[in-house]
Order: sequence, then C-alpha cells, then structure tokens
Amino acid sequence: MTTNPTDQARQALGARLRDIRKDADLTGRALATRAGWYFTKISKIEHGTQTPSENDLRTWCRHCNAEDQVPDLIATVRSIESMYVEWRRLQRTGMKHLQVAGIPQYKRTRLFRIYEPALVPGLFQTPDYASAIMAGIIEFREIPNDVDEAVAARMERQQVLYSGDRRFLLVMEEQALRTRVGDADTMAGQLDRLLTVQGLHRVSLGIIPTTAPRTLMPREGFWIFDETSVDVETWTAALTITQPREIAVYAKAFERLRRSAVYGREVRGLIANAVRELDTSEPPGVTGGRGR
Repeated sequence: MTTNPTDQARQALGARLRDIRKDADLTGRALATRAGWYFTKISKIEHGTQTPSENDLRTWCRHCNAEDQVPDLIATVRSIESMYVEWRRLQRTGMKHLQVAGIPQYKRTRLFRIYEPALVPGLFQTPDYASAIMAGIIEFREIPNDVDEAVAARMERQQVLYSGDRRFLLVMEEQALRTRVGDADTMAGQLDRLLTVQGLHRVSLGIIPTTAPRTLMPREGFWIFDETSVDVETWTAALTITQPREIAVYAKAFERLRRSAVYGREVRGLIANAVRELDTSEPPGVTGGRGR
C-alpha cells in the first residue's frame, strides 16, 4: 500500500520504465540479460520497491533505444528522495527559519504562478493576517512559538514584489476572500491589501467566482517558480516537484484555472462584496502547512 508521495513517485517511475521496456518489445529477463543484471532487479524497479541509479537509467534506455528520455528520467530520480519532507521535521524549531530559507528562491525567481483555493498567499498577506495563520499552525503542530519573528521574515520576503523584473500571476478561488482568518478587522485589512496589490503593474490578480464555468475543479494550492520547480503543501508534508514533465502538467492546470478567473473591475467587485459581508464573529484558528 502506498504510504506517501515518495512511494507514489517511485511507482510512477517504475511504470514509466516498464512502458519503455515494452515499447522496445523486451521481456524483463531479456533486458536483464542485456544489462548484465539479475532478473529480479527489473521487477523491483518496475514495481517501485527499488529506486534505480542514474547509471541504471542510462543502461535501461540504451538497451531500449530510448536514450532521448534519459535527462527527464534522471531529473525524476533526483527529485524522488528530496520531494517529500514532513512538516514536523521542517518546523521543529518554529516557523521563522522556513520563511528565511525561502528568500533565496524568491529572489532567483522571475515568474511566479500561484494558485490558492482558500487563503491569500503569503506574498500578499498583511502582518495581522499572516500572524493569525501562523498562530494556528503553531498551536496545531505544537511547535515552538516564534510567530513575531516568522511574520517579520514573511514581510521581508514580500520585498520581491517591488524589485527586479519579476512577474506575479495569482489565481485564487472566491472562497479565499471569505475564509475567515483572524477577526473582521484583520479580514478587512487583508481585503484592502488585495486591492492595493492589484494595482501593481507586475501583478496579475485573478479570482475564480464560485459560479464560474470551469474545466478544472478546485484542488490543492501550488506555486510554480519559473520552469524549475513546483511547491505543493499537504497536511503532513511539503512537496517540491522538479521533474519537467510534472511541472508541465501544473503549468497546463494553471492556464486552465486562469481562463476561469475574472480580472480588473470584476475582481474589485468580488472584493467589495466580501467586505460588505464581514461581521464581527470570531473564528477558530486556521491550520495548514507553512501558510505560504
């Protein structure tokens, strides 16, 4: 039984190598003989119980006349063991170091493509909104409370919005305007912040209305950094995807989501509606990953 995304990725790689072997019209034993391997190695790799080395991949593809696939397969192998990192490991000393650790990647990136279904992304958060999110994470995960330092680090990361030649393509579900984080004043301030961000020439803010026709349904949020990596958060871990074929899938999904979104005056109207609907009820804390 698959226990985590690393196992899933290893099994997917094995299935892909099986297809390459079958396309070459080779049995597992025939490939093992050509490669000089014991025949059970083929089965272990194809079923995802053994991760092939980079040399294994080169040998496999050479004997299957599929050497053009070697670079992509190597990228997959390199990402498998590093793609899945548990939050408990990442956050064992608190939240601040995660915020600081992300700064170099933010500075390197020229094109940010961001999809969030339920929350405003960290790059566009107010201090009060960020503080409410992080306080909920700290309580839920029972990690050291460094919320003030973590919020300060997050605000420092936002400096990339105002420097360089970067572009920020942001798509949110309408629900993100209504997910109550903190009190009504916190939400009002955050919604006002979105109106300000929308006016930045380097930012494209799209919102998918709840009634919009669409071809893709809401899923987990993701961030695409240039063409180099995708970050996805689950309840238990952070996933970093670097395999080009998978990045392309996320890029395709992002374009589909963008086509369902509205922009400009319609976004301002949706935000204004959300502001009018605010009340003074106090919500419970919000939990999640790093609260990007």
